[in-house]
Amino acid sequence: MHMYVVYILFSRTSLKFYTGQTDNLENRLHRHNAGLSLSTKYGKPWELIYKIELVDRSHALQLESKIKKRGAKRYLEDIKFL
Repeated sequence: MHMYVVYILFSRTSLKFYTGQTDNLENRLHRHNAGLSLSTKYGKPWELIYKIELVDRSHALQLESKIKKRGAKRYLEDIKFL
């Protein structure tokens, strides 16, 4: 079954969080840490701190949007992850 992943990265360099969604987490994380993504180019290295797998892209996009609106740190606090 094809899965989509919503993920949160953390940069110890910039002390920032980044939220995204993908269907290939390994490749996407590589792109973030190789500086191939403009939005995360300046926070390298990025560490994967949270991920959740979903069965379809529409649910992944909805969750990604929810996390971005709330803020990754507050979302993680809300779910008692931090």
